[in-house]
Amino acid sequence: MNEIKIFSPATVANVSCGFDVLGFCLDSVGDTMVIRKTDKKGIFITKVEGFDLPYEAELNVAGVSALAMYNALDLDFGFEIEINKKIKPGSGIGSSAASAVGSVFGMNELLGRPFNKTELTAFAIKGEAMASKSEHADNLAPALFGGFTLVKSLSPLQILEIPTPSNLYATIIHPQIEIKTSEARAILPKEVALTDAITQWANFGSLIHSLHTSDYELIKSSLSDVIVEPHRSKLIPHYQDVKNATIEAGALGAGISGSGPSIFSLSNSLEISKNVKDAMKKIYSNTGIDFDIHVSKINTEGIKVL
Repeated sequence: MNEIKIFSPATVANVSCGFDVLGFCLDSVGDTMVIRKTDKKGIFITKVEGFDLPYEAELNVAGVSALAMYNALDLDFGFEIEINKKIKPGSGIGSSAASAVGSVFGMNELLGRPFNKTELTAFAIKGEAMASKSEHADNLAPALFGGFTLVKSLSPLQILEIPTPSNLYATIIHPQIEIKTSEARAILPKEVALTDAITQWANFGSLIHSLHTSDYELIKSSLSDVIVEPHRSKLIPHYQDVKNATIEAGALGAGISGSGPSIFSLSNSLEISKNVKDAMKKIYSNTGIDFDIHVSKINTEGIKVL
């Protein structure tokens, strides 16, 4: 096999109280990429569709992660990468992560899978770091593993797969404004109050337990972020209005997807998630800001070959 086409999914990171460590995978939106072997040694971006991205491998997220993997190998051939970018950069649903994992996953498939998913995540981190100015894997891991993932450690890299309750659905609204991850990180405080830290890790531990036990009421009471959301929500127009409306529509909870501006909510049925979609749409239809809304079951497969 000399060529492969893949679907690299969008993801939601942080999931309220899980800043930089927790994420989940979506199935209704993602990029498609084609990776092929070429006689010429090196990594080459040959086609980009959807958004204006660099063709130089060293400046492209997919190229940087691919180079990290390529340089760890001794090959007498190279790879070409085509990107059909459907996840808008700066959207808060893992656009750079989809590119970063897509290239290394495709290369790994063509090579007969010499690397496991954790090793692929380590290569992809290099591309993600170029986009966000920091190394983190809470978007990368769910894209590769599927479902919910917990990044226990970056050094050494350790990723835990968390069970996904069977009736869990996500609704995501993406206001058509851009918030750069690096800028959203810059506004966060360097220190937090001990009382807030205690509340946060109690919520986080409860959320992990609720996912293991499919306890939807516990999910509802655990989706609360007292550390990051108060700062980042100021960057997102009408954030609190949308959050309040989703809860009134029956959602278990809502929060900022990644660094924003996308807002996610979780519901325990498809019907409720559609009601949440209508509630989100009603708020943003009166703002003059363009937006997209996605309803998605949690994708437990992750990235896949098409």
